[in-house]
Amino acid sequence: MTFSIVAREVAPDGSVAFGMAVSSSSPAVAARCLHLRGGVGAVASQNITDPRFGGFLLDALASGASADGALDALRAADTTLDYRQISVLGPTGAPVAWSGPHTLGTYASAVGQDAVCAGNMLADDRVPAQMLAAFDAADGDLETRLLTAMQAGLAAGGEAGPVHSAGLAVIRGAGWAETDLRVDWSETPLGDLAALLELWLPQRDDYVARGTDPASSPSYGVPGDE
Repeated sequence: MTFSIVAREVAPDGSVAFGMAVSSSSPAVAARCLHLRGGVGAVASQNITDPRFGGFLLDALASGASADGALDALRAADTTLDYRQISVLGPTGAPVAWSGPHTLGTYASAVGQDAVCAGNMLADDRVPAQMLAAFDAADGDLETRLLTAMQAGLAAGGEAGPVHSAGLAVIRGAGWAETDLRVDWSETPLGDLAALLELWLPQRDDYVARGTDPASSPSYGVPGDE
């Protein structure tokens, strides 16, 4: 009941940002399906979701496993992967996508050099490919490119039914997810997510500065802290 993208972006200094965006007909999808770890990778665990898979796969990536090796480790440790849809992306190497034979409805995935798009209960099996193409063609911050991919997925049909929740997160070098936006229930979750991102991006770096260098951080510009 979900479509998503996990992606990485390599900066000129060689550092890697990881991001994910996701939308679903069920409530609070990002709380269960979205998994990021700085310097390590990104995991989407969806379709009859087991959120524990995120930590397991990220631990495997952190230990030096490739994306494919991390998925193999999960397959050896768990007997339920026939019911799961999983995307795994590490700091280097090829991403990997898995859709078990019991994945719900129409399902598909598209794997690129730096991103994986996947979905289940889709209106059209071409949705992930359309998302990946939109991501690869987009400019700007990783957050903006992720949202562009999700909007392309929705325009291509998205889920077979209406979606009601969405989330988008990006982790870079701060030590936490510098962007972590969620719409847990709405009639227009991706539209609401776009509005949140428009509000958030101009302030993102200021909030990072407040965490990492409070003495030089900008004021909030609210009463009491002008």
